[in-house]
Amino acid sequence: MFSTLVGIGLILQVLTLVTVAVFLFQLLRSQGRLLVRLDALESGSAGLVNIETPVAGPRGVEVGTVVESPELTPFRGRKVLLFYWSPDCGFCEMAGEKLVPLQEALRKNNTELLLAAYGSAEANRRLTDELGLTANVLLLEKSPAKKYFESSPFETCGTPSAYLLDEQGRVAAPLAVGMDPVVRLAREAANLEVQKLRLRPLSESRIEREGLSAGVTAPSFNLPTVNGDTVSLDQYRGRRVLLVFSDPQCGPCDELVPDLVRLHAKHGNNGMAVVMVGRGDAEQNRKKAEKFGISFPVALQERWKLSREYGIFATPVAFLIGKDGVILKDVAKGADEILKLAQEGLAKA
Repeated sequence: MFSTLVGIGLILQVLTLVTVAVFLFQLLRSQGRLLVRLDALESGSAGLVNIETPVAGPRGVEVGTVVESPELTPFRGRKVLLFYWSPDCGFCEMAGEKLVPLQEALRKNNTELLLAAYGSAEANRRLTDELGLTANVLLLEKSPAKKYFESSPFETCGTPSAYLLDEQGRVAAPLAVGMDPVVRLAREAANLEVQKLRLRPLSESRIEREGLSAGVTAPSFNLPTVNGDTVSLDQYRGRRVLLVFSDPQCGPCDELVPDLVRLHAKHGNNGMAVVMVGRGDAEQNRKKAEKFGISFPVALQERWKLSREYGIFATPVAFLIGKDGVILKDVAKGADEILKLAQEGLAKA
């Protein structure tokens, strides 16, 4: 009897251990998924998502679906190229430039170009005027059309992207995501020869998307600063330069600034200069410089023009430029990489 009880006790202990092990495994697996999702959200909030690369998630509504939105009713009887964009998106701007010469061909082929836009009316009006786009703008903030590009706050098709709708408002082609696919869809809508615009993988594209590489001569610049002065890359010849691209509305950029201010105060005379390039509103950049007590130059680029020359549209990012004007390291993305790059620049200064 005793041995039987002992045997039963051992079996119960083994079963208990197995149950605990299974529970811990499920818990760890669940926590692992949670951590992966949190990491993904955090990386997205850093403003470093490549907006030209289609992301995992929704691939648009099915061909044949009727896009129901009262704003589209006036265009029934015409095809509509519904271009999803943002005035703050560099690839949207470049796609817009490529659509300008297609506008007349689109009209002749009974196709309306309609910008489904993020941002304010003023920001969209300013950019469309500068590019020469004469398209109507549909502000998405409160529009029912928004749901066709976004299925949830965490799953969007991204900008730039586009649908082609037929004369009855039905989706006529799969969702185009990315600058080249959007332009190709526009050419198809304009009934132009699409073979001339062969879609290439991102690795073969002539447009640099991941930043200029080490060993490349840094593009020169001569830009106004928030203090009313000008700053140029040439004036730092003979010194290393940490060139930081920022945005006044970028949270991770703000988190980085105090470290850059301390670094500049401590090492500003040690052979490495810090220059920040902001985009957007000049007054917002000036207030940011005052708020954080920035004493190094804060230059102002027009939209994404200098970012485009350096081949990357994310913020914050930075390049370490050598005394001879050559980029010493590949682009640093995010606060941690930028501070590490700064330390390397100081060590070599």
